[in-house]
Amino acid sequence: MTVAIDRATGERRDERPPRPGLGQRLKNGYQRYWYAYAMIAPVVVVLGVLVGYPLVRGVYLTLTDANSLNSARTIGVNHIEATYKFIGLDNYQDILFGPTAYDRFWSHFLWTVFWTAACVTLHYVIGLGLAMMLDQKLRGRTVYRLLLVLPWAVPTFVTVFSWRIMLADSGVLNQVLGALHLPQPAWLEDTFWQRFAAIMVNTWCGVPFMMLSLLGGLQSIDSSLYEAAEMDGASAWQRFRHVTLPGLRSVSSTVVLLGVIWTFNQFAIIFLLFGPTGAPDAQILVTWAYFLGFGQQPRDFAQSAAYGVLLLSILTVFTSFYFRWLKRNDQLAV
Repeated sequence: MTVAIDRATGERRDERPPRPGLGQRLKNGYQRYWYAYAMIAPVVVVLGVLVGYPLVRGVYLTLTDANSLNSARTIGVNHIEATYKFIGLDNYQDILFGPTAYDRFWSHFLWTVFWTAACVTLHYVIGLGLAMMLDQKLRGRTVYRLLLVLPWAVPTFVTVFSWRIMLADSGVLNQVLGALHLPQPAWLEDTFWQRFAAIMVNTWCGVPFMMLSLLGGLQSIDSSLYEAAEMDGASAWQRFRHVTLPGLRSVSSTVVLLGVIWTFNQFAIIFLLFGPTGAPDAQILVTWAYFLGFGQQPRDFAQSAAYGVLLLSILTVFTSFYFRWLKRNDQLAV
């Protein structure tokens, strides 16, 4: 191995100066970027108050047996001090491995995973189909876009309540099915049809966002790639597979990740469609955590908070593996 020597100083040219200590690096960073630190300081303070404190408080509650009977409360002029105690990881052990673990956690976890996978798949497939349709030169394309975006523009509670009215036993949907001499499901009473209805309503609400995102991605693909593929004799399927899908890779990876996070934590649709205590088998983890903390007596704050920490952990692990998978695929593509 050849080592270059500086003739003037007699030192190796590849020798680097010693790295300063942590205190010195912080001081140098502050002197160099103090203006940037000052600009983001208000955001850091707000995030610390709105996100950091509830998160730390929630993690602490998971290590206690806090409920509505032993927490601090005020009744009239009397203030009752909290009497809950520290119990370590007992809440997590009870949720994950306790005698009722399957009914209270694992059954809802499996349903939440299926709900998320089904909804995101439908969002993407239907959204991509509509985006490709709107990317063509159609008469009245602007009107179609407005109509397809409308479900996203309407407030969620209005959409869900409208679906709830239509899905009632005497609702318009069952009346139409009856007129066609088809079975009339108990959409809001039977477990299978409750889950089917929840996926259907969430698909209705989520497709417009996916469609708009993918439409923007389609319009960013260079049209010369399609022209070159046509000149090479590529079929429509080959152009879709080798031009459209690779061109949508960056947009798809982002919207799928957002779709998974939003759907996994989708509270409003399940809660508004079935109520806080209805359809116990159709409750996903986030609505089940709400039920434990606020929908029963006594309210179990500790286990509700433990569900929140578990949800955060699941999404953090999924996001980490998802990004690693994307990075590996990108390297293979290169």
